[in-house]
Amino acid sequence: MTFTVTVEPSGRTFTATENETLLAAAIRQGIGLPYGCKDGACGSCKCRKISGVVTHGPHQSKALSADEEAAGLILTCCATAHSDVVIESRQVAEVGAFPIKKLPVRVLQLERAAPDVMIVRLQLPANDAFQYRAGQYIEFLLRDGTRRAYSIANAPHVQADVPMLELHIRHMPGGKFTDHVFGALKEKDILRIEGPFGSLYLREDANKPIILLASGTGFAPIKAIVQHLQHKGFTHPVWLYWGGRRPHDLYQDAWVRDAAATLPQLTYVPVVSDALPEDGWTGRTGFVHLAVLADHPDLSGFEVYASGAPVVVESARRDFTAAGLPAEAFYADAFTSEADKALG
Repeated sequence: MTFTVTVEPSGRTFTATENETLLAAAIRQGIGLPYGCKDGACGSCKCRKISGVVTHGPHQSKALSADEEAAGLILTCCATAHSDVVIESRQVAEVGAFPIKKLPVRVLQLERAAPDVMIVRLQLPANDAFQYRAGQYIEFLLRDGTRRAYSIANAPHVQADVPMLELHIRHMPGGKFTDHVFGALKEKDILRIEGPFGSLYLREDANKPIILLASGTGFAPIKAIVQHLQHKGFTHPVWLYWGGRRPHDLYQDAWVRDAAATLPQLTYVPVVSDALPEDGWTGRTGFVHLAVLADHPDLSGFEVYASGAPVVVESARRDFTAAGLPAEAFYADAFTSEADKALG
């Protein structure tokens, strides 16, 4: 059977069958609901069900607790409709969202940026325009039918020079895809991708100061957003907080400092949590999201764009809303690994 799903307060509607999740149906019809992992692990797609009947597939309690579910919250990435449904979600993209496409890409360049970080540049087909927003991500389609998601680290306007996507991939030892990237993958290899996906993109009409929060390779979409800010001549104050365990985890620190020199309103705050004496680190220390709160104890007038490890994103969401940030002003992608998804 097919049911109608209404999204408030926008009033937009889409249809969903009882065999597909609300999120999959929304993506298929160009409705931009927020989401991250698409596997019930990160909680980015959580929203309130106003009416209707849904059932949840497997998901982690940290993404949706039993108490939250009893209070009417749902995860659209693993909820299926069994009646017409009305949900509340303020992050609905405008009509005319970019189409999701599958296409082949060629490995243009592999650059080791840190001991466990590879920058992979992918050449796009010259005759097949790929449109996306700065901050969105693509998924690799692997031969066994599985997928791996990575954020795009370059802004769309860069395509005018070279039709290319830049990705920042961290090595997860034992990980099927990242072992391949750090082992057998070579330039000129052909891969298949699908996208764009994700709701972590700049809301250009917000008129608010912005905080960009990244941990590790969560810097990738943040870099694309910074490039987009440069391109658009954005004038509102922007703070970029980038956290890593060791200084080498801030693998494009010099790039950020150069960008800050061209954007006077951009303040860059690197934060290291586990520096060793030999690192000679003299900058900020501790958890990166706590550095934000130390500098901005009242976040009620801000927008936040966050990307990185799930624990960082979840902690930031919780503590920032407690500091006055409106829930709808927190946009996030959590980099959920296969190991994270296996944890209950």
